[in-house]
Amino acid sequence: MSILDSIQRQIPPIHKEGYPFIGGFALASLVLFWLWSPLGWIGTLLTVWCALFFRDPVRVTPVRDGLVVSPADGRVSMITMALPPAELGLGDKPLPRVSIFMSVFNCHVNRSPVAGRIERIAYRPGAFINAELDKASEDNERNSLVISTPGGRIGVIQIAGLVAKRIVCFVREGQSVGAGERFGLIRFGSRLDVYMPLGTRALVSEGQTAIAGETVLADLDLSDSGRTFRAS
Repeated sequence: MSILDSIQRQIPPIHKEGYPFIGGFALASLVLFWLWSPLGWIGTLLTVWCALFFRDPVRVTPVRDGLVVSPADGRVSMITMALPPAELGLGDKPLPRVSIFMSVFNCHVNRSPVAGRIERIAYRPGAFINAELDKASEDNERNSLVISTPGGRIGVIQIAGLVAKRIVCFVREGQSVGAGERFGLIRFGSRLDVYMPLGTRALVSEGQTAIAGETVLADLDLSDSGRTFRAS
């Protein structure tokens, strides 16, 4: 293996949604270099940051019915019982909820927390308050998915944040998804909420770092019959 091949293997691929933004930052950097070189170097750093923001690395997902994996890279900001948004159709009683906060330095490609069929997709416009606040779950712009699985229905919500101005969803209602498969992204900093069936116990703790498609948030079937893994 050549040195170039080795370097290429260490650089994660970029999601296609990021190409226009990276190109825009690069073009702005060239203009800034023409105006004043120190500004150009600042633009170059921002271009590198933009490329890192849209990185889309391969993940190794544990595969077994009942496992709920993290849909996002970031920090587990909250584990609580909360009333799910009405558009999910998950009932009017509080359910276990795990919230993952993504900073502008995290990878922002979102992955399905479970394998199943997408039963519902509901978009709702809203505000852009700090995504770490609990009221962001209700007040902010969001896109909600309900995924039907043998172990119950899972709600996963993409929530916009202070600087996130666009939620992107790649999937459609009726589509089948595998655990860890890409289903969307949010630009540029936000939060994911996962609602699970009543009685589900979280296997993570607040403050823990989560990796999309890899970190197990919960197990709907605690009679673990063994796990396998799949890279995607």
